[in-house]
Order: sequence, then structure tokens, then C-alpha cells
Amino acid sequence: MNAAAITRQSKSNLALAFVSLGRERRRDITIFYAFCRVVDDIADSAELSVIEKRVRLANWRHMLRAGAPDEPLLAGDVRQLMHKYSLPPDMLEEIIAGVEMDLSIARYPTFKELRVYCYRVASAVGLVSIEIFGYRNARCREYAINLGLALQMTNIIRDVWKDFQAGRIYLPQEDLARFHYSEADLTKRQYNEHFIQLMQFEAARACEFFGRAATELPLEDRRAMAPAEIMRSIYRALLRRIELDNFRVFEKEYRLSKLEKAGRIATQLFKSFLNLSPRTSV
Repeated sequence: MNAAAITRQSKSNLALAFVSLGRERRRDITIFYAFCRVVDDIADSAELSVIEKRVRLANWRHMLRAGAPDEPLLAGDVRQLMHKYSLPPDMLEEIIAGVEMDLSIARYPTFKELRVYCYRVASAVGLVSIEIFGYRNARCREYAINLGLALQMTNIIRDVWKDFQAGRIYLPQEDLARFHYSEADLTKRQYNEHFIQLMQFEAARACEFFGRAATELPLEDRRAMAPAEIMRSIYRALLRRIELDNFRVFEKEYRLSKLEKAGRIATQLFKSFLNLSPRTSV
């Protein structure tokens, strides 16, 4: 399967954001996104054993640096991409290290430890993406890091129950203790004031990262970062919807409709065209 097909099949918000790019950059970011999708799917596969997953991820580490017999077409495309944008293998290996954490870590004692995971699976993706989008001001890197943390925390809030069913709790154990909400409560899908306060705390943390990202986005790079701003707008709206509904994540799957997403894409494209500040977004 080629990169475009992998991206189409994923039905991701990220794929929608590519609409703002020119043909060449859209092709390049599609290749990179396909790589992210493939390594994530390896880690999440229900058919593969943990050993098989580790072997396949190790193979991808090798293929980032050198060709391999019978390698997928995507591997060569990724290496060409790395050469084109001067991306060191370490930048993409960070993403592999992130998905690999899911093979051995099911609980995070502190947010400091969770932040490492969020950085690897989201901020590292952003740092590669901005190289493909093109930027002039080095502050864009801080923008990418903070936006990645915001997006991943939003995912964690939205997917609390789904992740628990898969055997994982991303909410830091120190936060559960702080709000007197136990793993046993989570097992029973206990929806009470303790849970709402816990989720409000995590949402405030995500909002702080969204805010930092908006602050760090340099004026001269706002147009280039239109795809990332589309993601910021969609995910911030998603988080707001969950907040306003009091975090009913046990009984609902939160998402924006295609029409809502289209509206936000159009708004962000218009703002990037006019070079408006992201602080004017909701």
C-alpha cells in the first residue's frame, strides 16, 4: 500500500489538514504521515505478539538508515524525504520509541513521565512536520512541541475508556490520587465529582499547552503553519465540547462532524491568508 492509500484509509484529522499545502509538500507530508501510521499500527496490532512488534519496529529503525531486502516501498520514500529535508534518523526514531512505550508501559506514575510519551508520539511528529511545512523562525519548534502535547492530552481525555479497555491508563497515577479517583473506580466507570474534577484538571493542562502554542507561533510563519493551525482549531473545539458536556467519556464518543471540520478548515485557511493571530481562534 502506498503512502496516499495509507493516509486515506486512516480517516485522520491530520489528513484533512493537508488541504492547505501545495502539491509537493502535500505529497511529502503524506509520506511522513504514512510512516507514523504504519509504526503506530504495528504497536497497536492485535494479531502480532510483543516480540513480533519489537522486531518490526527494529526493522523500521534500520530502514531509516539503510535499505533492506524486500523492504516496503514506503521505506525508500521515507529515506528520500529525510534526505530532502535534512532530517536526521533520530527525529523519526523518537516516534518509534514513543509507540514502543505502549508495549511495556501501561501506567504512568507522574505527568513528568507521561510527558515523555506525549513528546515522542505527538511533539516529535510536529517537529518533523514543521520541517516539511517550512518555517523561518526557530520559535516554531516550541510551537510544535506545545501543540503536540495539547493534541495528545486531548486524545487521552477523549479516549480514557477506550484506552482502559486496551489495558492502559494514561492519566497519571499522581493525578488519580490527588482527586481520590481509583483504578477500581475507573473499572466500574464511576462517574462522579471526583472524576469530573480529575478530568477538568487534565483539560486545564491541555488548554495550557494550546495557549503556549498560540503564544509561540511566530508572525512570519503563520501562513506556513496553516495545517498545524487547522489541527489546533479542530482539537481545541473537540476538547471544548467534551468540557461543556462534563466529560461523559464513558458513554459517548466525541468527534466533530465533517461540516464542523470543514468550517474550521475554511476559517483557518482564511486566517492564514490574512495572517491573523491564532489568539483570535476558539
